[in-house]
Amino acid sequence: MADWITKLPEVTQQYLSGHTLDEVECIIGDLPGIARGKAMPATKFAKQSQFYLPNSIFFQTIAGGWAEAAGDEGFTEPDMVLKPDFSTASAAPWTADYTVQIIHDAFDQKGRPVAMSPRNVLRRVVELYRKKGWRPVVAPEMEFYLVARNTDPAQPIEAMMGRSGRPAAARQAYSMSAVDEYGPVVDDIYDFAEAQGLEIDGITQEGGAGQVEINLRHGNPIKLADEVFFFKRLIREAALRHDCFATFMAKPISGEPGSAMHIHHSVTDMGTGQNIFSGPQGGETEAFFNFIGGLQTHLPSAIAVLAPYVNSYRRYVRDHAAPINLAWGRDNRTTGLRIPIAGPESRRVENRVAGMDCNPYLGIAASLACGYLGLISGERPSASFKGDAYETSESDLPQSLHEALALFAEADGLRDALGEEFCRVYEIVKRTEYDEFLEEISPWEREHLLLNV
Repeated sequence: MADWITKLPEVTQQYLSGHTLDEVECIIGDLPGIARGKAMPATKFAKQSQFYLPNSIFFQTIAGGWAEAAGDEGFTEPDMVLKPDFSTASAAPWTADYTVQIIHDAFDQKGRPVAMSPRNVLRRVVELYRKKGWRPVVAPEMEFYLVARNTDPAQPIEAMMGRSGRPAAARQAYSMSAVDEYGPVVDDIYDFAEAQGLEIDGITQEGGAGQVEINLRHGNPIKLADEVFFFKRLIREAALRHDCFATFMAKPISGEPGSAMHIHHSVTDMGTGQNIFSGPQGGETEAFFNFIGGLQTHLPSAIAVLAPYVNSYRRYVRDHAAPINLAWGRDNRTTGLRIPIAGPESRRVENRVAGMDCNPYLGIAASLACGYLGLISGERPSASFKGDAYETSESDLPQSLHEALALFAEADGLRDALGEEFCRVYEIVKRTEYDEFLEEISPWEREHLLLNV
């Protein structure tokens, strides 16, 4: 066995046991969270310690265009040095041969972390906590839709066909029969996850037609972001095996709920291992309230990261299973910030604002950064909300990507936590994407404006 293979996680070594490794996929997540990189024969990978990609992968828009974000040096596309993190190595069980995918970290040619790399952004935020003696803990929840194949962007997205021969039905939240309708897809998701060593805490049917939620166990933010990054790919591959698509759009179907990436947060003291949200007698601490206050104060400026596309803002609809404000409440799913039922050791704060379309590294980084700012500045939250938060008259959230980017541009504390160079590039890329969107004419405009204005 090659020496480098002994560095792989045990589950990956077990996957390869008795087989010849054919290919290694060297990957890194770009700003949208798309896996970029190179695939190479395993024999070639064994002979190198790094590979190269141009830094321009972080200047590309979701539509494939290029943002003018290169900086003073101009668009020269210098190579980044990408080094493997062998702890992330996992199977790609949907491939025809034995393939392993390995997440790489990005450095410039002087050995400095590339500021625009989303994984480096999250690592930067985690380091802020570490310097204070804290260890952040997160648990993401992933919502997505299984839909019929859609090869014509002009046509609406429709629910997938279930095993009964009928389209998946809406308004069947928590129905086991609804999950059974696409059981073969779920079975492949489980099989792929097991081969990759990814642990699923639970799968449930959500309120939309073909909408599914997968919960992950709590843990290290970087590891959990890696898992969401891997899960998005494996779920898409599982769906394709069964003649349907998996989509992580925030709002793919008109009239149906949107898809969120709820993020549960807690913080432990590195010295004692205790949850800093709970005191010696099990009560709620100042740190608990400061974290909530930080989320309430800084999340509006972070929405451009948590809701990164024009479609993202279609999710924030009153009475449609998505928050419209940043109220907080205990065991209250109408608030943007929810405190789940838990004992003192598991006391946590759930951010229900992030969309499933956000980059998992950036979404978790931005949410943690907001809580961190609250901790260090002693932010105080509003009073806990009791009742139906949808009945409030005003939204605390920006209503469009354009509005969100304006807040992001002025958020000095948040930008310092995430890294100014990342924020500069991110803002330029998102403004370029918004301009690309404005160049397109939608079916609604053709339907209602063509002959009526």
